[in-house]
Amino acid sequence: MSEADYPVLPLPPSAPRIHRNPLVRWLGRTILRLGGWRMEGAFPDLPKLVLIGAPHSSNWDGVWGFSVLMALGLDLKVLGKDTLLKVPVMGAILKRLGVIPVDRKAAQGVVEQAARMIREADRFWYGLAPEGTRRAVEKWKPGFWRIARAAGVPVVPAYFHYGRRTIGIGAPFELTDDYEADVARIRGWYRTVSNGKNHDV
Repeated sequence: MSEADYPVLPLPPSAPRIHRNPLVRWLGRTILRLGGWRMEGAFPDLPKLVLIGAPHSSNWDGVWGFSVLMALGLDLKVLGKDTLLKVPVMGAILKRLGVIPVDRKAAQGVVEQAARMIREADRFWYGLAPEGTRRAVEKWKPGFWRIARAAGVPVVPAYFHYGRRTIGIGAPFELTDDYEADVARIRGWYRTVSNGKNHDV
């Protein structure tokens, strides 16, 4: 079977990669295929960015998202509860998948820590959910914007469209000094692709 038959998008040359053995990549593609999921859009050819996924409405987002990382060999760093990473087997797996532990009760330094990691790396893709929770929220948390601004990188939007079983990747958004205006532009883009279940931003 050729790469064109896989339910994932090709990675551009500048994307950070991690070595995945063929079995892991096969497993990721198989999970997506059995679930009926595919991808649309295109990954930008950028070495550094902040990738946001919205809306974060289900724990299944993690299953499909990590399956994409496994299938592609993409090195995407994401935040995870420190308690999850302390579980012996699960913690080891999550760390291998790029999860960075964070104590949400003492997360004041997360923005600067994340921005510093991006700035100091040659290639670094950082992912998080702008809502900060699976509950429906009126306003997004500004952490993703602050991290991207502090690191001097664009924001790339992604979504899980459960109605069409599609994971989509949008074009990068260059940020300005105006948080409200930037978020309005990004949420406006999400509304253009929100024509299915579990995809109302």
